[in-house]
Amino acid sequence: MGPQAPPYVPVSHLPHAREVLSKDAPTAVVYCEGNFGQIDGKTANGLVRHSQAYRILSVIDGRLEGRDSGQVLDNVSNGIPIVGDLEAAVVREAHIPDTLIYGMAPSTGKLSVADREIVLDAIALGMNIVAGLHEYLGDDPEISAAAETAKVTIRDIRKPRPSKDMRLFDGSVSKVKAIRIAVLGTDCAIGKRTTATVLAKALNALGIKTVLVGTGQTGLMQGAKYGVAMDAVPPQFCCGELERVIVEASQHEEPDIILIEGQGALSHPAFCTSAFILRGSQPQAVILQHAPKRVHRCDFPDMPMPEPRDEIALIEAFAETRVIGLTLNHEAMTEAEVDHEMKRLSRDLSIPVTDALTRPEARLTDMVLAAFPQFRPMPFVAAE
Repeated sequence: MGPQAPPYVPVSHLPHAREVLSKDAPTAVVYCEGNFGQIDGKTANGLVRHSQAYRILSVIDGRLEGRDSGQVLDNVSNGIPIVGDLEAAVVREAHIPDTLIYGMAPSTGKLSVADREIVLDAIALGMNIVAGLHEYLGDDPEISAAAETAKVTIRDIRKPRPSKDMRLFDGSVSKVKAIRIAVLGTDCAIGKRTTATVLAKALNALGIKTVLVGTGQTGLMQGAKYGVAMDAVPPQFCCGELERVIVEASQHEEPDIILIEGQGALSHPAFCTSAFILRGSQPQAVILQHAPKRVHRCDFPDMPMPEPRDEIALIEAFAETRVIGLTLNHEAMTEAEVDHEMKRLSRDLSIPVTDALTRPEARLTDMVLAAFPQFRPMPFVAAE
């Protein structure tokens, strides 16, 4: 279904499985009417694949009622059903779910009239609200009054810290000992966060302590311990606020690697966040995400997609870094096409190429180990 749907891939190749959270974790229903599996449903798509903060109970999208959300996204059942409406999401549970998460990222960044009614209905049922819109629901008089009456909370993920608490870039990121790798892309909504999430999990499984720094609303909803919604921060403070959370991650976790989730694309005229990410994180390396079958920029039909070679040249000219690998978004691609593009792009660009969702994790982690061989495990030598 839709651009996020994968080609057929054997289950053994899929690098992720539904996480088991504590029973004390808050429960959540994700609202994604008309958009699950689509580009504007990327928040819901991400939450059913990975969530450390909420136990996702169901997804609301009447188009796909009765389907398994994992089957829609990845051809693998995850036990999270898609239901037709809020009532159906509630009546199937023994208790009212704790939270309604607004699982869409519309280009307007605002609620529609129908969305507003769903939010108010959820509040009336006693559900907390989590949203990542540019429109802060906690500042909406009607919604905030309803939440106060119902004694529930509203969490506006994109709402930045007060400007008096923001900090300017001061160069302290250069003293961070961890290797910093940014996962950038050739467009928005192309899979940068998903690839970064899979890579972080895979590196940690190898014993390479890795922290993922979120830079957008979905990563923060998923439970990223360190992060900032970059596109909601005044430009003057973007580099400094990102530097702040990277330094905090370094000091508190002492990781080997810090992955930085990308936003937009450096070449995209509608976004400046990639520039701030490169400046604020000062990454030693970049992994680039690309969708070979995407003809034009998301939401910009008159703006052709760039070639990976051009984006790589721009990144390496803009910042003192290097692109160490390319990852594919397989939207609208067959299994054979994914294989063909991996081989072609690897040959043409002279860097490793993989698909984080449909190919073994080792191909992704090998990008990092090839670029930074100090993380390769030492060979075991038997004592004589």
